[in-house]
Amino acid sequence: MITKYLLPLLALIGFAFGVLSVMRGNTPTPVSEPVAEPTDSPFKTFITGAGIVEARSRNLSVGTPLSGIVTKLVVAVGDQVTEGMPLFYLDDREAQADFKRSQAAVIKAKASLAEAEARLVDARTLRRLIESVTDKRAVSTEEVDRRRNAELIAKANVQSARAGILEAEAGLAAVKTTLDRLVVRAPIAGEVLQVNIRPGEFAQSGTISNNPLMVLGQLDVLHIRVDIDENDAWRYDKNGKAIAYLRGNRRFKADLTLAYVEPYVVPKKSLTGDSTERVDTRVLQALYRFDRNQIPAYVGQQMDVYIEASESDAMAADSKVTNNPAIAEDRVK
Repeated sequence: MITKYLLPLLALIGFAFGVLSVMRGNTPTPVSEPVAEPTDSPFKTFITGAGIVEARSRNLSVGTPLSGIVTKLVVAVGDQVTEGMPLFYLDDREAQADFKRSQAAVIKAKASLAEAEARLVDARTLRRLIESVTDKRAVSTEEVDRRRNAELIAKANVQSARAGILEAEAGLAAVKTTLDRLVVRAPIAGEVLQVNIRPGEFAQSGTISNNPLMVLGQLDVLHIRVDIDENDAWRYDKNGKAIAYLRGNRRFKADLTLAYVEPYVVPKKSLTGDSTERVDTRVLQALYRFDRNQIPAYVGQQMDVYIEASESDAMAADSKVTNNPAIAEDRVK
């Protein structure tokens, strides 16, 4: 009796559960609120591009002319440096030994010159003495020629000794240059943005990597490097107004002033991570400057940049598309 009513009841419960599951599945998923409100262009017609904040002097990667072990680090991140100020020191023990050896070589060369000059004076004295004999029968011609040749040899030795001094001094100057190159100095006045080297680590010269030993930059005025897609490059107007918005809070914005445009279209390298971003494209790079006191921006930060475009150019482009049947047909497709 129980089995007779139990099976229909279970079937009814299963049917109700299936209907409920279908109804829940058809319920539209609520749209999540964005973490930050997207920015809007203040211009009617505009070009947009992603901008990377960089120093006015560009982000200068500091390298080392010679490889070696870092013995002393002078600066830290955030320090202000002047041009020519030491940044870090490399191990110079071998160069110091060469310096002492070169100093000794200079002293030895100068002593050799003094000796050669003394021999020249002696040879000149002997030559004058034998030439002062009035009676030619007392001195043979062979002896006179020997004394004269001895003086010439002494003169040559003096010149060789002087050349030896120049060579020794050049060697000493080369060692001094090496010692100076073992002290890596700031090429410009600015601020230390990044330090990737520590005492005891090996600093490699002659290599360019994504992890430079040190990064410097002048931050009194910041620049924004804007990538303008090559498809929009023809619409770009140097005289157009430009505004940059800080990502994460569109209330922070800064009016931009054109610094310069690099008139060379390059492959796009700075990626924003947007899923709709084109990566297989080339871009025209324009650099704008702004006062760093306007917004709390940091070097390397991405910003949304809007550049005003001419309405006449847009109208002319639409007119060309309309008057060209092939282009119009492709657009319809």
